Order: sequence, then C-alpha cells, then structure tokens
Amino acid sequence: MHRATANQASSVGPKTVTDLLQSVQRAVEKGCREDAFALYETWIAENANDPLLHAVLFNYGTLLLEDKRHLNAIAAFEQAIARDPAFAQPYINLGNAYERNGQADKAIDAWMRVANLIPQMTGAALTHKLTALKQIARVFETARLESDAEETIARSLEINGNQRDVIQHWIALRQSQCKWPAITEVGQATSRDLWASISPLSLAVECDDPIFQLANAYRYYWWDVAQRAPIVSKPFHDPDSTPRPIRVGYLSSDLREHAVGFLMSEVFELHDRRKVEVYAYYCGIKTTDAVQSRFKASSDHWVDISPLTDDQAIEKIREDNIDILVDLNGYTKDARLKVVAARPAPIIVNWLGFPGTMGSPHHNYIIADPIIIPKDSEQFYSERVLHLSCYQPNDRQRYVTPVRPNKRQAGLPEDKFIFCCFNSSQKYRREVFDDWMTILQKVPNSILWLLSGQADTNKRLQQYASERGIDETRIIFAPRQPNPDHMARFGLADVFLDTSPYGAHTTASDALWMGVPVVTKIGTTFAARVCASLLSAAGLQSLVCQSREQYIETAVTLARDHRQYASAREHLTRNRDSIRLFDTPQLVRELEGCFAQMREDLLAGRLPQPDLSNLDALAEVAINAPREGTPPCIGALAEMYGDLLLQRGCVQAGQGLKSLGHLMRISEAVAANDSGRIPESTETPIAEALPVAVRAAKAS
Repeated sequence: MHRATANQASSVGPKTVTDLLQSVQRAVEKGCREDAFALYETWIAENANDPLLHAVLFNYGTLLLEDKRHLNAIAAFEQAIARDPAFAQPYINLGNAYERNGQADKAIDAWMRVANLIPQMTGAALTHKLTALKQIARVFETARLESDAEETIARSLEINGNQRDVIQHWIALRQSQCKWPAITEVGQATSRDLWASISPLSLAVECDDPIFQLANAYRYYWWDVAQRAPIVSKPFHDPDSTPRPIRVGYLSSDLREHAVGFLMSEVFELHDRRKVEVYAYYCGIKTTDAVQSRFKASSDHWVDISPLTDDQAIEKIREDNIDILVDLNGYTKDARLKVVAARPAPIIVNWLGFPGTMGSPHHNYIIADPIIIPKDSEQFYSERVLHLSCYQPNDRQRYVTPVRPNKRQAGLPEDKFIFCCFNSSQKYRREVFDDWMTILQKVPNSILWLLSGQADTNKRLQQYASERGIDETRIIFAPRQPNPDHMARFGLADVFLDTSPYGAHTTASDALWMGVPVVTKIGTTFAARVCASLLSAAGLQSLVCQSREQYIETAVTLARDHRQYASAREHLTRNRDSIRLFDTPQLVRELEGCFAQMREDLLAGRLPQPDLSNLDALAEVAINAPREGTPPCIGALAEMYGDLLLQRGCVQAGQGLKSLGHLMRISEAVAANDSGRIPESTETPIAEALPVAVRAAKAS
C-alpha cells in the first residue's frame, strides 16, 4: 500500500522544492501523513543532485521525528548533514532524535558537532549553536552531571549574556553544587543580568526580601510564561448558586512519590463529599507508585492531562465545570502554567507547591497561615491571603520502613551528637554553612549529617569545613534512599539544623514526625517562615530563632543540655498524635471553609483581583540595589529613595510615589550629582521598613 502510494505520487508528483513543500503541507493538513512521507521519498529518489536536497532531507526528518519514527529521522538528518556539513539545523534535530530514542550520548555528540562547527558565528547559525549548547546542558543536568552542564552553559553565556532561561539554569546549577556565591558574573552576563533573570525559586534561596520576590514573580510570569505563546483567557462557565458540593480541581505534576504528594495524600481521603467533589488533574511523569495509587483511589475524578496539549487540558477542565482550581505547582518543575493562565475555572488558588506569591493576573487567592503571612505582610502578595491554622497538611498514614537501622548501619559514629540537615543542597548558603561550622566548633563531640549530592559537591563542602578548621570527616553524607527507608533512619539524628532564607518544609515535618527537634531562623519571606509555622504548630516555638546568633546558641544548648534536648524530643514523641501540625482532619475542615468563602465571594461579586501595580518599577529598585556582602534591605532602600524625592521636591507630600521607575531615574541622577551612592539602611529592621516602603510604592 505504501509503495503504491509512492508510485502514485511519482506519476503526478511535484517537480520543484516549493511544489513539494506545498503538496506535503496539504497532505498533512488533511491528515494524510503517509501520503506526505511518500511525496518526500519519491522526490528524494528522483532528485539526488538537487542543490536543495539537504533542506528537503531536513524537513523529511522533522516530519518523521514528529511521527516518533526516530530511527528513520536519524537517517534523514545524517543524510542532510552529509550533503551539507555546514547546514546547522539538522544537528539540532538529530540530537533530539537520538535523545528520544534513548541514546543521550549520541545526542550530546550531535549537538557538540554543531556547537564546534565555527568558533565565531553570526545570525541564524549562531542561534543554532546556542540551541545546541542549551540542549547539551539540559541532557547533562538530567543525567546529574552538574559540573558538565555548568561548563556548557558558561560557553553559551560567553557568546550571548542575554539569555534569561540559560541564566536561570546557571544560577540553579551553582546553587545545587554549593558554589558560593552562586550569583557571579559569567561570560557576557553581568551581575545585573543575573539578578534581573533569576527564577523565583532561586531568588527564594538568595534573598529574604518580599518586595523583590513579588516583583520577580511578576516579571517571571510576563517574560517566561506569557511571552512563550499568546495566552487567550476564554470565559468560564457562569457561577452556579445551586446548593451542591464545590467542584475543586487540584492541578499538579506531583501527585506521586514527591514532597507535595507525601503531604497531600490524606487530604483527598478526608474531604467531606457533601461539601467538595474532588477532581485531580495530573501533569507529571508516568508512574505507578503507591502514593499515586492512593490519589487515584481517593479522587472522585482522576484525569491524567500529561499527554494532552495545553488547549486540550484547558478544554477538559472547562468541560468539567470546575469551580475552584488549586494550583499545586506554581513556578516549579513540570507546571502547566499556560493551562492556569487560560483561567479554565472562575477561581484560581495558589497553595503548597510554590512557596511564595505568583505575581500573576490569574491567581485570586493564596493559602497560608498567620505565621507565614502575618496581616502586615499581606501587601507583599498579589493574591488575597486566606489563613489556615497551619498551612501545611501531613499524611498520618505515611509508610515508614518498620526495621530501623542503627548508627553503624547508617555510617554514623556511635558516640557523637548528630546534627543533620536533609534539605536539598541548593538551599545551602555560605552564611548557613559558616553557622554550622561554628556550631561544630562549639560542640566538639558532634558531626554534621547531610543528604549526599554529587561527589564533587560533597568534596567541596568538606573542603569548606576544612578551611574553617573542622575535620572533614565530621561531615558525613547520607546516600539517597527510597523515602520509607530514609524516614526510618531520620530518627538517628539528634537535632535538625534548618537553612535560611529558604528553609525546610516537608523535610521539617518529616523530622518532627520522627521525633527530631528542628532549629530554624525565621525570616521575612514565605519560604523563610514555613519552618517557624511548623514548629509553632508542633508546640516548639522556643526553637524558632530571630537571629543567626540565637540560632547558633539554641543548637549548641540542645547539644550541651541533655535535659532540654530530652524534653523537646519527649514532647514530640508523646504528643505527636495530638499536636496541631499533624491534625490533618482539622486542616481539611478549615480548607473546605476557605473553599466555601471563595465561592461566596464569587457569587457575591467580590472575587479579589490580583494587585500588580508598580511591580516593574519595584523590580528595578531591587535589581539595581548594591549587593556587596549581605543583601541590602530593599524595602528600606526604596523608602530612602522616596525620602530623597520628597527632599528634592520631585513629588508633593501626600501624592504618593506614582512610578518607582521614574523614582529610580531621578534618584540615580541625584546620586551622580552628589558624587556618592545612596547609603544602605542598617538601622531599620526589614519587618518595619518594608510595609512603609510598599505602601509608598503602591500608592496611586
């Protein structure tokens, strides 16, 4: 049949390349892909000496790749390259074909070939080279070859420093490898380029400034989400006031063995079906793990939208007439941001997956608690803030391997006090590690137990310790294990040391569930306050510290004062089943109350709209702030700019600051005229300075 189609195509086939491409396009549009392949095959066979044969082979290979005929596509791309080795496009798609065929090493080789074609390129060829380097780095990163990925990205930024997505990966890789400072100039990317391009998650690690995080999230949405493709927000179904269960859709890539999945498992099971009808929209990797099986069993409707296009997923959610769509991803891996941006439900909620504001025009609410977002901090969030007693759910049915290892089996010394931190390495910062080394110095009979990363990252941390006078053997790394086994060994630790400003979330509740006290330093931003919320809900507010000095003192005291340490541990063991942190039924009741309030707001015409005023200008203030040593208090800095404007008569008192972008330009001129730089505020605490600054900045 295929050969007959090809013979038929030969008798009436196109003669020129233009005719061929038009005929192929018509066949594809009609859904006759076999006819399209036949047209290519016949033309290629009959035009072996055509000067544009390499381009035709490339297009043919691209169509084969779309049809997942990977081996045939590889052959077509190789033929195109053989016809014209300087033709860059086939190398890119050849690498893609090899990668999809499970041959990552050959994919990297193909991309390296185009990256090394010509040292200096211009125009389209340069774009192909940058694309190849980006693809190589992505494969290295997926294979956890982080140093190779970083080196490849550096090559790309040496060519063009204006690549937001590449810069974001550069920063994240350096954070993960504990290469401090993570934000350092590379190639043609300046420090300002890095701060202007940083992703929201990476910024949460680097900066405890809610103004910057709000403005950064806003820019990330518009530059990295909205500009990838047009977003059309269609009308959703009309609000229905008929008494019935609220249709709640949970959208997530993490309803599986993942931190979010571990937290959410019991929530689905505990929902009151008289109040809520649960729709689960899964958009993650294909898996059949036990956690996902629980979600499937406890959902009223389980929908895997992973294979669907954004448009198809949007249409499916609309067809289900969802009242409230809960975004459990936010700006995290595998999020379906375009689906959320299309507003497939009348109410969009930001909860649990991303620790901060979305800064988007689509998220109406954010769910938190009074510790994570106090009343006077709500202005740092584009969403309306709704509070639970404790923001984070927990699964009381979570499986833990029943046979617990002893210290020897876990590679730990029998006679040492065990400090641990099982946060991901990207949350470590030099200041945090320095504090840990100070703690080890003050508690000589102790070790620090960390979750193992790449071998060179582990060695780097041990080298940092050695530079601080700590024997590197006192830094011990726990190999990665399945979660039930990891939980079983958790109890071998004596005290968990949190990171800042991006602290422990799921990992902190894991420690507390296994009876391990946690010491944290509370900050100002969302990610810097979650652990304080969890400790308060566990009845251990005394372990929430206000400064680095108090953090060190508290950890040292627990190691030296056996009575105080034993009291904290006994409190967790004795009260685990009654403390608020693990009262998941109460959390679900409160969550359903929030859903009811949201629906009432919608029906009454009170649905809150995100406040996005002046965020571009606020971002400029933050990005251009001096960043020597400890990041400055951006809020206090913005307030000082405002004071200067008032002093210079640039605005009238009481009118407010209508444009911080205008404010920035004037203040820079003021600084130049005065031959000096605006000094940082070191006296006003950030918690006091920020509300004043934001009120001024957002005044209209």
